[in-house]
Parts: sequence; C-alpha cells; structure tokens
Amino acid sequence: MRAEKSLLLQEIQDMIANSQSLVIAKYRKMDPNLSSDFRMNLAKTGGSFEIVKKRMLIKAAQQAGFSLDRENLEGHIGVIFANTDPVETTKCVYDFRKTNKENFSVLGGRFEGKECSEKDLEIISQLPTKDVMRSQLLGLFEAPMSQTLAVMEALLCSVPHCLENKAALENKDTSQEEVNS
Repeated sequence: MRAEKSLLLQEIQDMIANSQSLVIAKYRKMDPNLSSDFRMNLAKTGGSFEIVKKRMLIKAAQQAGFSLDRENLEGHIGVIFANTDPVETTKCVYDFRKTNKENFSVLGGRFEGKECSEKDLEIISQLPTKDVMRSQLLGLFEAPMSQTLAVMEALLCSVPHCLENKAALENKDTSQEEVNS
C-alpha cells in the first residue's frame, strides 16, 4: 500500500475510534451550498461529514471491529462522525434527510459500539438529547418539593383568609341586627 493510502486509512481509523457513533449515508447531487449548510449544522452538534472511498471505509471498519458489505455501499458514500452527543448529531442527520430525501439517504451505522440499521438510527434520532433529559430529570426532582411548598403556602394563607371571612360575616350580622331593631 502506498504511503498516501496508508495515511488515509489511518486517518479514517482514528475518526472511527474517536467518534461515539457514525452514520453511513448515500448522497447524490449535493451542491456546495447544501453540503456546506449540512456540515455547519453537524459542527454545531459536534459531528462532521466526511466523504470516504468505499475500499478505505471497508478496510478501516474491519480493523475497527465491524464489517460493511460492499454491495450495500452503492453510489457516493459519506460518513457522519458524532464526537460529542451522538443523539443530537443523529437528529441533525435525519432533519437534513427530511428536507433532502432525493439527495440523501441513510444506509446504517454504528452507535456507541453497536451496529445499527437505518431503522434503528431513525429511532435513535427520536430520543431526547442529553440536555432535554437533564432538564426533565431536574423537573422530576423539583416537582414534589414545589407541590409541597404550594400546599403549605395555601394552608398558611387560608387561615387568615378564613378569619377575615368570619369577621366580615360577623360584622354583616351585627349591622343587620341594628337595621332590624
């Protein structure tokens, strides 16, 4: 193998090893502006989109411990690497796919060490992100305390309110007695 090819293979292997997940996609007729927008949206989520030669991808995948079938990799192949939040990156891929179905299709991938089909990745893209899950968990922890506080506050407020109502009724009764006499 020539030196350039071995460096390219090593680079792809490093990307696979350093990413939490990857999505293999087939693309066609993507103009530079569309591709640039997609890459910028992926970069916001901590992902990257790389165009890879099929043979290099297959060899790098084999050395990383999973296999790819060359027959399933038809057309132009791109790989999306998720480096920080794999769910958010997968959401970004599927959002892009919704608006560009004729230019972009997902073939499969690998999510946190496990091979995934296109359907599996679509299900993953519907999961909440880490930040959303954190806020839901905090809301779950906070809810009982705030509800308890609201009940205690209502009890404390209701006692003076009841006393005021009773005093108002007594004043009303005494004023009616004066009118009747």
